[in-house]
Amino acid sequence: MKALTLCEGRLEVVQRDDPLPGPGEVVVGVRACGINAADLLQRRGLYPAPPGWTPDVPGLEMAGLVLGIGAGVDASLEGRRVCAIVGGGAQATRCRVPAAHLIGLPEDVDWVEAGGVAEAVLTAHDALLSQGHLRAGERVLISGAAGGVGVAAVQIAHSLGAHVVAVTRDDTHHSALADLGASQTITLEQVQDLSGIDLVLELLGAAHLERALGALGPHGRVVVIGVGAGSRASIDLLTLMNRRVVLTGSTLRSREHDEKAAVTAAAAAWLNEHWPTRDFHMPIAQRFDLAEAEAAYEAFARPGKFGKIVLSCDDT
Repeated sequence: MKALTLCEGRLEVVQRDDPLPGPGEVVVGVRACGINAADLLQRRGLYPAPPGWTPDVPGLEMAGLVLGIGAGVDASLEGRRVCAIVGGGAQATRCRVPAAHLIGLPEDVDWVEAGGVAEAVLTAHDALLSQGHLRAGERVLISGAAGGVGVAAVQIAHSLGAHVVAVTRDDTHHSALADLGASQTITLEQVQDLSGIDLVLELLGAAHLERALGALGPHGRVVVIGVGAGSRASIDLLTLMNRRVVLTGSTLRSREHDEKAAVTAAAAAWLNEHWPTRDFHMPIAQRFDLAEAEAAYEAFARPGKFGKIVLSCDDT
């Protein structure tokens, strides 16, 4: 197989032996894989793959065809179109995946879109519901709303009947976010004018968190799932005390197998309802070939994109 590898900070496509599925696992022939902030951190040596996952091949999500199954796996999965999150190794033409972490694809969804869905939707769905306990009629503020997780979160929150406030660096993508279900679109500077927010989904980190805390109403909740704009923030603890704020955070990569399976099942149930009807879709900012990974990583690092950056994989 071809695999994108990290070699002293460089990205190199090399030939590797095809992985073999273990018990409860499948091997997927990858057609497309998304790029995420974790990949950039891993490249810098700041976010290593969890034990048991390929340490030098990045990638947390992919889509493709099931080519092989391990012991204990339903044989009917072979040949299925799927997407999934993994602990690493997705940016290759073959990837080993726990069968319990697979999500089936609607037939009319192309590989490029599918390759950028799993990490974004699972992260957003888990943060909004399991961590943030979002309910219909509540006001949810989503920072970094134009990114992959952001656009997924806007659509999920809208489908739940929430009032969605989408926050972006500037107003470039406000019309597109409104089309996805945002009730209100604002820039970072306008957050200080808000009040009565029930839930903040914090995708930016320290640079935005202090403003967001000021917008919370009583018993507000904050779920931090991104720190691209800094991981250290100054917080007024009196604000937390007076408003009885709950502040928490979440990641998916380091979770145990069974917890990831539960997160996958919950998000898959939502996707199965909204993806086939195209009530949900993942906007694609740019597509690159696997051999163009350097340019793809550079594009991801630049601000201003809408949706996902995706690598297409070709094993020919």
